[in-house]
Amino acid sequence: MKAVEPVPELPRVAVVEHDPALAEQLATRLEAVPYPSIGALEANVGSDELVVVVLGPSIANEEALDEVERVTRDRPHIRPVLLGPTLSAELLQRAMRAGVRDVVTTQEELPEAILRVGERLQAAFPPASAAPQPSARGRMITVFSSKGGTGKSVVACNVATLLARRTDRPVALVDADLQFGDVAVMLHLIPQRTVVDAVTAIDRLDATLLRSLLIRHEPSGVFVLPAPLEPAFADQVTSGNLARIVETLRTFCDYVVVDTPAQFNDVVLGLLDESDEVLIVAAMDIPSVKNVKLGLQTLKLLNLPMTKVKLVINRANSKVNLDLGDIEQTLGMKAACLIPSDVAVPRSVNNGTPVVLESPKSGVTRSLEHFADELVAVAHESPSRKAV
Repeated sequence: MKAVEPVPELPRVAVVEHDPALAEQLATRLEAVPYPSIGALEANVGSDELVVVVLGPSIANEEALDEVERVTRDRPHIRPVLLGPTLSAELLQRAMRAGVRDVVTTQEELPEAILRVGERLQAAFPPASAAPQPSARGRMITVFSSKGGTGKSVVACNVATLLARRTDRPVALVDADLQFGDVAVMLHLIPQRTVVDAVTAIDRLDATLLRSLLIRHEPSGVFVLPAPLEPAFADQVTSGNLARIVETLRTFCDYVVVDTPAQFNDVVLGLLDESDEVLIVAAMDIPSVKNVKLGLQTLKLLNLPMTKVKLVINRANSKVNLDLGDIEQTLGMKAACLIPSDVAVPRSVNNGTPVVLESPKSGVTRSLEHFADELVAVAHESPSRKAV
């Protein structure tokens, strides 16, 4: 299989600021081209050119952000970073709705923010030579929750296991909870290689090399890329690194399932952007419902298409004085999968075997089997799968 091309240089940087002196100062500092308005930037950017635009403080107002929103909606290749020393919560939310991808309060923070946004932009629009052919590109399914303890890692492990039983091609499970990932522990794996090893070899990473870093969970057949062995190693993995790793996995895997931490950071946001499906896991308790609702609102502010979001409710039959219909109404979506409470789940975790293998006749397994069938049906209906 042909190796993935090395990552090209980052997108170019532009500055939009009404104050000419500040615009020139920022442009000089960032080696960028200054523009006096969003309209002037738009007129000077190619239709497919990748640009990270730094919005100066004078753009942090309703009228200017309306223009920013129009441009980012029509030109997804343009990603803004806002420099705003003092922003109210309302203006911050307005900036997110306008398509702003990062906000910093000082000029010193700009280079790192530009790098983060640029890496995500680059991953979203790879060069034609680096993009895998549609017929070979696997589906990416990210499992996320804005509340810890909902069981998302259990969902990720079991969904990956069921997908592996529904295809002849490899299925990968990536633990993107870079500080406290549990996938290897849940599957009783002792990793010799982790995602850090893939990052170390990122400049020469191809399908052959990446295959050698995966550890196979023999009972399920799933290929696992574990989280770092120590929390301190998490800083070595950037959003762009992980995007490159997942994209390479998609060249030879039918499905790539990604487990994530219960937080929004640049790595998680990049993964959510690139996913074909996002499984949001909630539990039957008020703190979980509250946090998941806030998480869904944030995803909407970030313009993530809600069509690819699927709600998974764990321990759905728990008798806790919460009505399932009320939860769905509060969250604004119907549950795509209802996982019943069952002692078989924690028992399977302690045994290091997915519950769908250890308790194949349980209600949990039946629910997840049905859900996996739906995920496969959606994949087969996608344009890339029809081209196979």
